[in-house]
This record gives sequence, C-alpha cells and structure tokens, in this order.
Amino acid sequence: MRRPCADREEKRVTYGRDMRGRSTAMRYVTKDSSMPTGRKPEGDRAMTNAERQARYRARHAVHPTPPMTSRPSRPVDRRSRPQRWREAAAELLALQAEYADWIAAMPDSLRDSPTAQALEALVDLDLDALAAIDPPRGYGRD
Repeated sequence: MRRPCADREEKRVTYGRDMRGRSTAMRYVTKDSSMPTGRKPEGDRAMTNAERQARYRARHAVHPTPPMTSRPSRPVDRRSRPQRWREAAAELLALQAEYADWIAAMPDSLRDSPTAQALEALVDLDLDALAAIDPPRGYGRD
C-alpha cells in the first residue's frame, strides 16, 4: 500500500454488500494529521500535574459525592418455613436447657440477683407448646 504524502489526503474505496445483497461502494477519506491538540493554557504556561490535581480536589470538595457503600448480600435460606420453625423451636429448647444448667450451677449468694431472676423466668417458660405446633406448609399442601 502506498503511503500518502504529508499534504495529500488518502482516498480509498472499498466494496461491500448492503442488507438486500446489492453491491455498495464505501469511500474513506483520511487526512494524515497528528494528534489533536489539547486545551490552551489558561495562563501564560501549562499547569503542572500538582496544580491540576489541586484544581481537581478543590472542584470536588465543593460538591462531595457520597461514598459508595455496598452491603454484603446474605446467603439465601433455602429451607422451608416449617423446617425453619422446627429448628428455631429446637434451638430455643436447647437454650432453655443451658439456662437451667446455668441457674443450677449458680452459687447461693447470687440466687437473689437480677441475673438469677431473668434465668428463672426463661426456664419457667413453656416452650414445649411452642415446639408442638406444626405450622401449615401453605398453598394447599397441608
């Protein structure tokens, strides 16, 4: 391919087909020019990188953008509601047993403390009725 002279345009014709299959001629005209020049300096000389950075920071300090926060997504729980209910009730019964062991191991000097009273209230709850409930499966699958 012949290189164009610096003062001449390069003219090239290529042939292709349009959507209906007809032959078309496409003409490309390019000028041999250097990169486009940037903006002219505002003063008598171009800004340094430090001056450009300071101008950028000052411009963005006027209207600060809120920081981007992304919340980590929680894993999807694929268990059914009745299964989650049974597991929650079993966990509550296990915690109640631990609280009963805790109050049994508590020294006599702490039996009247607010902690002991809270533990007794938790142990006295009737969670067996809660565990006996069988929730519906929903959508006519009872």
